[in-house]
Amino acid sequence: MNSNKTSIFKNFKYDLSASVVVFLVAVPLCLGIALASGAPLFSGVIAGIVGGIIVGLISGSSLGVSGPAAGLAVIVLSAIQELEAFPIFLAAVVVSGIIQILLGISKAGIIGYYFPSSVIKGMLSAIGIIIFLKQIPHAVGYDADPEGDLEFIQPDGENTFSELINMMNYIQEGALVIFVISMVILILWERPFMKRIKIFQVIQGPLVVVTAGIIINQLFYGSSLYIDETHMVSLPVAGSFTDFINQFTFFDPSAMLRKDVLILGATIAVVGSLETLLCVEATDKLDPQKRITPTNRELLAQGVGNICSGMVGGLPVTQVIVRSSANIQSGGKTKLSAIMHGFLLLISVILIPNVLNLIPLSSLAAILIVVGYKLAKPSLFKQMYAGGKSEFIPFMVTILGIIFTDLLIGILLGLVVGIFQILYNNFRKPYVVETLESNGTTKLRLELSENLTFLNKASIIETVSHLPDDSDITIDASRSHFIHPDILEILEDFKLNAEYRNIKLEIIGLDKEHDNPMKELRKAAKKM
Repeated sequence: MNSNKTSIFKNFKYDLSASVVVFLVAVPLCLGIALASGAPLFSGVIAGIVGGIIVGLISGSSLGVSGPAAGLAVIVLSAIQELEAFPIFLAAVVVSGIIQILLGISKAGIIGYYFPSSVIKGMLSAIGIIIFLKQIPHAVGYDADPEGDLEFIQPDGENTFSELINMMNYIQEGALVIFVISMVILILWERPFMKRIKIFQVIQGPLVVVTAGIIINQLFYGSSLYIDETHMVSLPVAGSFTDFINQFTFFDPSAMLRKDVLILGATIAVVGSLETLLCVEATDKLDPQKRITPTNRELLAQGVGNICSGMVGGLPVTQVIVRSSANIQSGGKTKLSAIMHGFLLLISVILIPNVLNLIPLSSLAAILIVVGYKLAKPSLFKQMYAGGKSEFIPFMVTILGIIFTDLLIGILLGLVVGIFQILYNNFRKPYVVETLESNGTTKLRLELSENLTFLNKASIIETVSHLPDDSDITIDASRSHFIHPDILEILEDFKLNAEYRNIKLEIIGLDKEHDNPMKELRKAAKKM
């Protein structure tokens, strides 16, 4: 477990600069996910603030960043349309938070440890590829698809790939110029000679990119290169503090016990919890210090976050890999960066929304494309290929599944392939067969593996049923630590069957006790 005993202020300068980058990435994503969800734009901002501050304070994740969930956009969109009143939908968000707290208390977070590494790495690569592909239209000034949309089929009627063709008819020259300049700045910022200069270690490249984008576009004013507000960030602007408060929508407590609200709340809780656990696992793999997030505590944090978000008009919250990976890539060290990003969101929407609304989306596209590339580096594909078919196939199936469907379906496909490989390997390798020649007689020797489970039943049955009659066979179980009762039953039945088939059978080591290895762990745990 990550105890977080080290003071979170020890790495303040790193966390501050990382929080600025995460904040810049989060602003368009919060707005885009709200737009794709058919919810008020401010609801996405609320979820981002709650995900940063409240979830960040409670969570045990050092580098995970939470906010509105792109994977829930389709569920939220249909739910808002069916329930017809946004406060009723917010009641479902509160219900989902209560359910998540119960899941955390019941230790359901352990589910996160059962996702294979190949599937998690496939998820990271797939999201990196999707971010890369989805940001190309924004880079050239075509913004029909909302920021934060990760679905293959887009709200604008296109898909991820057809949009790349469609955008050719809508290229905005000013946006393209700003994107190219932004990419040059980001690439330069990654060069070793830049990193040796102290000031550039403190000032993050994305902040320079955003500032340069605003200045360049203002210089374009009055020319055909000028980017208008349709291609910029579009935070809601409140004329006064009272107007700002009025942007919050409060949930309807009386709707919490409605059957449709309870079902929707349970759906959001389950899907959101799965997304969070997947992102936790992925974030821990990206963490340079390889810290382990306590998953049950994370579910509790997400539950509290969803209760708070739903109560004041926010979208459902999950841990989000795009923000988390941006945090890691920007040098974040502790959860202070996630918390500060939440405060930056809060302060900016109150004090400087007009300034943020000058940021060109093409500048942010450059930042996100770099994030996407780092998640899906070619070196990772080479590494997974070198790991063999058992690693590479689930990895690629997960990637293709996520790109052409959505996150959860892609993960499910990767898991199915991984499980199939486990079953296939168990079918093939429960024993080693040796053929021995002695005095002109051929003997067969089957040495059983260390652990035989019920998954090996098919292979064992298939083997013993095809052993030749009138043969000399030895089955050696002396190396086996665990033999499932079903396997023992098969061997006992074969011992009887061998008499009728004139098979001379010797079974070694079956008379010793074959314990479940978990017994020793339980004994050790009781002594602690």
